[in-house]
Amino acid sequence: MADYLVRATAADAQIRAFAVTSGDLVEEARSRHDLSPVVSAALGRLMTGACMMGSMLKGEKDILTLQISGEGPVRSMTVTADAKGNVKGYAAYPQAMMPPNAQGKLDVGGVIGKGYLTVIRDMGMKDPYSSRVELQTGEIADDLTYYFAASEQVPSSVALGVLMERNNTVKQAGGFIIQLMPFTREEVIRKLEEKLTGMKPVTTLLEEGNSPEQILELLLGDMGLEIQEKMPVRFFCGCSKERVEKVLYSLKKEDLREMIAEGKDVELHCHFCNTNYVFSVAELEKIG
Repeated sequence: MADYLVRATAADAQIRAFAVTSGDLVEEARSRHDLSPVVSAALGRLMTGACMMGSMLKGEKDILTLQISGEGPVRSMTVTADAKGNVKGYAAYPQAMMPPNAQGKLDVGGVIGKGYLTVIRDMGMKDPYSSRVELQTGEIADDLTYYFAASEQVPSSVALGVLMERNNTVKQAGGFIIQLMPFTREEVIRKLEEKLTGMKPVTTLLEEGNSPEQILELLLGDMGLEIQEKMPVRFFCGCSKERVEKVLYSLKKEDLREMIAEGKDVELHCHFCNTNYVFSVAELEKIG
């Protein structure tokens, strides 16, 4: 099943909901960056959350960036997403390791450690909107739930999961975000809380064969669930040699001449997709 996201409402639009399956895009990130299992889980959760948050953007050219910086071995992770389902991301230390937690599971909170989550929305204005909150657990879903409450005053429930195979490839990944509108009635809130309390983990639901629509049906099916939109999501980096070349054009002439004088190829690296672009001396001379 190819990755995709659904947007929905329930309870006469008192609730808005998002659900996504993201196994392919998380596996793409794992493969490109040669991620350790625990970093695959951490970056995968952040990318999955970013997919759904990106779909909340209103402008086609708007960009969402999620940055996590912590004291744990991975140090930092950066993910960007747009409104069209494109997401990309990288970790500062992709091979960071951490022993399993007390439940015998990948210790995402441990590999991140204490730190901060920064959410940046670039809507084409002079200054992007930026908000920073302290990490609550490092488990990412808890931290995004806290962000929505603290920075956007939107009561939300975020669930994210990444399940790894024994050969360290990604078996399942996905998540959901449920949000309450300001006019949500108390009886709707109580009913939703009961549903959420009894929900299985996201990866269990995916392993059982549930689609994003079926996951939302389990949560909101008896509350007038209405699927509004379905769209594909993917790992996508728009970099190219032509785009990277612009970085060289922005350099000072003396810096370019110094590179040319060294007589060696210059290699530029894209952190998001882990692609290297090589420029020969002849190409540098054309730029300089």
